[in-house]
Amino acid sequence: MTESQFVDEAVSRRKFEREVAQYRQLEDTYRRRGWFLLEATFPTVVVLFSALKIPARPLVCAVRLDFTNYDLVPPSVTFVDPGTGNALPMKNLGFQMLRLNGVVDASPETVTALAQQQRLSVQHLLQAHGPDDIPFLCLPGVREYHDHPAHTGDSWLLHRRSGEGSLHFILEQIWASAINPIQMINYQIQMTFSGFLPNLAALPR
Repeated sequence: MTESQFVDEAVSRRKFEREVAQYRQLEDTYRRRGWFLLEATFPTVVVLFSALKIPARPLVCAVRLDFTNYDLVPPSVTFVDPGTGNALPMKNLGFQMLRLNGVVDASPETVTALAQQQRLSVQHLLQAHGPDDIPFLCLPGVREYHDHPAHTGDSWLLHRRSGEGSLHFILEQIWASAINPIQMINYQIQMTFSGFLPNLAALPR
């Protein structure tokens, strides 16, 4: 749900248009990664992600970023149904956003070996209190992260000039942690879609 605009709208609009223009400059590169810009009308950007490593080219998710009051506050991030635009509850996402802990600079072979030995520490970047709740992206530079009571000591103002709240940064994190690691589609025996399987060696760390 969009909050009311209390920052001078002309300022937020100018910064929003700069973010979109920077995306447009790299749009061909993003398309080859499976990113498709569906909407860019202030204050909203909607991007669709496809998993291009899989021959079927499945549409994995769509994400809506709300730049209201940007950049005094960071963008809000919501995963939505690409057809209706409705926010999706945790149980309907079908994918995970993961980050590996403690394996910086490890080779893919090392990561695979650790995964086989069940010795990997994985951080879940999508958080929700229950399967029926709308998840939030637990990442600095995202409005829901900085608004959460557990992160009161990590003010957005500490990150504001770092680039972490930019359109590119947020989309890059979603792609690297959720889309790029997907290696196959996971079906249950009854052929009910149950989500995508990530390649842990491809996760950021």
